[in-house]
Amino acid sequence: MREHDVKEILIDKKAIAERVDALVDEIVAAGQPDRLVVIGILKGSFMFFADLMRSFYRHNAHPHIDFMTLSSYGAGTVSSGTVEIIHDIRENLTDATVLLVDDILDSGRTLAFTKKLMLERGAKSVYSCVLLDKITNRAVEFEADYAGFQIDDLFVVGYGLDYDNKYRELPHIARVNFH
Repeated sequence: MREHDVKEILIDKKAIAERVDALVDEIVAAGQPDRLVVIGILKGSFMFFADLMRSFYRHNAHPHIDFMTLSSYGAGTVSSGTVEIIHDIRENLTDATVLLVDDILDSGRTLAFTKKLMLERGAKSVYSCVLLDKITNRAVEFEADYAGFQIDDLFVVGYGLDYDNKYRELPHIARVNFH
C-alpha cells in the first residue's frame, strides 16, 4: 500500500445533503413514472443511495429499490476495463423506469454496461444519477442524467467511496494525497 493522507476535504457533509435534496427535486420534476425502480450500485453508492431514498419521501414518491454489486476496479485505483457482476438484482424491470445510482462516474464503463443490461431486461427507460462526475476520464461515451458534483481527476474517498476498502465512513468527500 502506498503512503497517503486524506486530510483535504473537497465537499463537506452540508453541501452533500443540500445537493442530494436538489437532485431528488430535479428527478421528481422530470415526471413521476408509473413504476420507478431505483438501483444502487454497491458498494460505493450506499450512503448516497440511502440519502436519495429518504429525500423521495418529501415528494410522496415511493420507488421500488434493488441493488447490484459490480466490480471494475478490484483493489486498484484505476478501472480494469472489464465490468463484472458480483451480485445481481431481483426486481422485474419489464416496463419500469430505472434510475441507476452510483457514487462516481469516471471511465463510464460501469454505467454504460449497466444501462444496456437494464434495457435488455425490459426496462422502458434507464436514467443515471451519480454523486460525483469526473468528466475528464471517459473511456466510453456516457453522460449522467443527474450529477451531484463535477470533480477534477483526483482520487477521492468518503461518503461511501473507498481506497482499498477504507474511509467509506467519512461524512464528507476528501482527496487522497499519495506521497
